Amino acid sequence: MGAAAAAAVLVKERHVVEAFQRARATSPERAVVPEDIGVDLAGIGGRRLLRHAALRATPSGLYYLDEPTWAALRSTRRRMVFVVLVIVGLAALYFATVAGGHAFSHAR
Repeated sequence: MGAAAAAAVLVKERHVVEAFQRARATSPERAVVPEDIGVDLAGIGGRRLLRHAALRATPSGLYYLDEPTWAALRSTRRRMVFVVLVIVGLAALYFATVAGGHAFSHAR
């Protein structure tokens, strides 16, 4: 259930990002009113993007997608997933060789 919820949150973030990209609101000069492009910043996707500074507000209250920050956020997430997969793989290898080997030697 946790993985499905996390995936749903990421999908919502992606929808918000795509709306800003479609509107070409990727700089302060091209900032927009989120509601005008069908985005609710109170939703989970908008809130998380604001918290991570991938969405930024202008002094006039308009919003835009900070694409370098969005790219860095995605890159960081990919690295974290890679590290977790490596750790899980190493743990599986350990249990299959070291711990598993002891279990087989006792079975005789």
